[in-house]
Parts: sequence; C-alpha cells; structure tokens
Amino acid sequence: MTKSLLIASLIVVSLAACGKKEEAPAPVAAPAPAAAPAMDAAKQAADKAVDAAKDAAAAAGSAATAVTDVAKEAGKDAAAAADTAATAVKDAGKDAAAAAGSATTAVKDAGKDAAAAAAGAASTAASAVADAAKDAANKAAAEAAKTAADAIKKP
Repeated sequence: MTKSLLIASLIVVSLAACGKKEEAPAPVAAPAPAAAPAMDAAKQAADKAVDAAKDAAAAAGSAATAVTDVAKEAGKDAAAAADTAATAVKDAGKDAAAAAGSATTAVKDAGKDAAAAAAGAASTAASAVADAAKDAANKAAAEAAKTAADAIKKP
C-alpha cells in the first residue's frame, strides 16, 4: 500500500508541473527621455556636494592647524610665566636668607656691645668700690692713729 501511495503522489506532482505555464519575464522599460536631464542635474549636484565637502574638510584641517598653533603658543607662554615665577620665588628666598643673616649679625653685635658695656660698668664699679675701700681704710687708719696719739698724750 505504501508503494501505491508513493506512485500516486508522483503522478499528481508531475501532472501539476505539466499544467503550469512559465511566466514571461517582465519587459524592461527604457528610461524615459525626460529622466536624462534630471539624472545629469542630480549628478552635477552630487559633484558640487562632493566639492563642498572637500572644501569643508580642507577648512576644518586649516582650523585644526590654527588651533594647534595657538595652543602651542599658549603653552610656551605659560611655561615662560611659570619660569619667571620660579625665579622670583628663588630670588625672594635668597633675599630672605640674606636678611636673616644680617639680623643674626646685628643680634650678635648687639650682644657683644652689651657684654662690653656690662664689663666696663663692672670694671668701673669695682674701681669705685676699691677706691671707697681705700678711702675707708685710710680714714680708719687715720682715726686709729689719732686715737692712739691722743691716748699717748693723755696720761
């Protein structure tokens, strides 16, 4: 039975294929004569658009080069300003160190002067004390001599 079903389906398919007509290919339409000028105008417009794009690309390249040059100059200016600032800071540091050195010398000299003045004052005071002691000793000796002389004179 399977063989008879297989044969029957083959016959149906072959009959269906024989009854079909092939479709004729669609006729190719020739371009209308009015379409040619429109095609030329579109081509010219496309060419102009390409040229405009090329010009825009060239202008963008020039602008990019100009921006790069300006950025380079700005970088150089910034570096010069930073160098100037660093030099000013270095010079200010040198000036501060020199001022500190001068202040140290002034304090040292003032200390020496104060020590010399104190030594002079101490020397003067010591001399005055020594003179006062001599005067007191001389006066005491004179008093003692006078008292002794008076004692000798009085029996």
